[in-house]
Amino acid sequence: MDGSGEQPSAQPPHPADHRIRDGDFVVLKREDVFKAVQVQRRKKVTFEKQWFYLDNAIGHSYGTTFEVTGGGCLQPKKKKEEPTSETKEAGTDNRNIIDDGKSQKLTQDDIKALKDKGIKGEEIVQQLIENSTTFRDKTEFAQDKYIKKKKKKYEAIVTILKPSTRILSIMYYAREPGKINHMRYDTLAQMLTLGNIRAGNKMIVMETCSGLVLGAVMERMGGFGSIIQLYPGDGPVRAATACFGFPKSFLSGLYEFPLSKVDSLLNGTFSAEILSSEAKDSACVSGSNGVVEDKQAPEQDAEDPMAEAPESSSSGEHETVEVVAQDPEYKEPKERGSRKDHIQEKQRRQEEQRKRQLEAAALLSERNADGLIVASRFHPTPLLLALLEFVAPSRPFVVYCQYKEPLLECYTKLRERGGVINLRLSETWLRNYQVLPDRSHPKLLMSGGGGYLLSGFTVVLDTLRADTGLRCSTSTLESLKTEEPVAKKQKCTESDS
Repeated sequence: MDGSGEQPSAQPPHPADHRIRDGDFVVLKREDVFKAVQVQRRKKVTFEKQWFYLDNAIGHSYGTTFEVTGGGCLQPKKKKEEPTSETKEAGTDNRNIIDDGKSQKLTQDDIKALKDKGIKGEEIVQQLIENSTTFRDKTEFAQDKYIKKKKKKYEAIVTILKPSTRILSIMYYAREPGKINHMRYDTLAQMLTLGNIRAGNKMIVMETCSGLVLGAVMERMGGFGSIIQLYPGDGPVRAATACFGFPKSFLSGLYEFPLSKVDSLLNGTFSAEILSSEAKDSACVSGSNGVVEDKQAPEQDAEDPMAEAPESSSSGEHETVEVVAQDPEYKEPKERGSRKDHIQEKQRRQEEQRKRQLEAAALLSERNADGLIVASRFHPTPLLLALLEFVAPSRPFVVYCQYKEPLLECYTKLRERGGVINLRLSETWLRNYQVLPDRSHPKLLMSGGGGYLLSGFTVVLDTLRADTGLRCSTSTLESLKTEEPVAKKQKCTESDS
């Protein structure tokens, strides 16, 4: 097996393919709010208190702005030239304007009547401007702010974007930061840079960020190279990875390996019989219970409620299984056949998964990975000490953690172990700016923190220190806990004496 892991058959998407197609994953944008959905005909999508269908968006280019019309149809919004500042009537200041709620002549009933007549949101905003007694007395900046506020409330416009690492990371961080361990988008960019992610690499990724880090690595590698994903539990969670909409060629270089088998792989006790026995045991359990449980799919659904996956027949199968379990003596032939086919399909997928895990084990056993990315909710010290054994010398590694203290402990352990250079613990600082004519300034609200990164490079390790560090890492990997540093223990002993 080639150590570089390059996949010549993988073909990146054509650069001219910028049109929305049926079945594509897209990102809906309205102001600063994002949502990832899949394009399906006659499927109702709810976004920002608006419901519509994406049928009319098929065939249009990405980045097109649509307006929601009656019946939930999308129509491309035509761009209109806004009046210049010279034609606007504006006041000099806002000191004489009193916000008593009586400046607007239109009532809520009048606005509701306009909506019932089918008048578009743009016309409603124009009537609000004409019926405002204080609009012309406001300054030019206040008028723009007023128009922007009313457009956001009454105009139903949606922009459809192509998914990317930047857009999806902003979406997750704004809506569900806990799903990605509060990793900010600039921190993710730093991880990709420090990890030297590029096409043709052989990367090891251990993450519990709903697959966002994995998708970012796959996007940057472009389908060339190999990625070994280590996962805890029954299976990997790739809800965010599915939102990228990668072609099937990208998945040919993606391998998965359970984190619980890393110890046996390091000790040399890993074999194919272990995976075979586990697969048989799970198949026997599912067959004896009469119910085929797919634990990975519910976990992915619970992990990411934002990304709407395509509708499947899982609910119907679940109802059928419930009926069979309640009354097993009255089984129709169709139900028995469907159950048998489902069991066979489950066994086929388990066998395919076992083969992929054996291929991943072979790649890891070569111990020549080009980089290591760790971004999980577990303590990073035992993970890093164990996984560094699979990385070749002079290769980068990056560890993300939401808090600084675990990385400080990891930093101390690495210094004691040796085999690494250029250790660096960093935190990125981010501040957003409003950039507008004559009123550019930092925004009042900013992020408090985006997490911490520990990065460095591997070097050839001394044999004696390597054996000690390996025993230490393998003994603590299973529990994902670590002891106090040796220096700290000595200090505590001296203080006690």
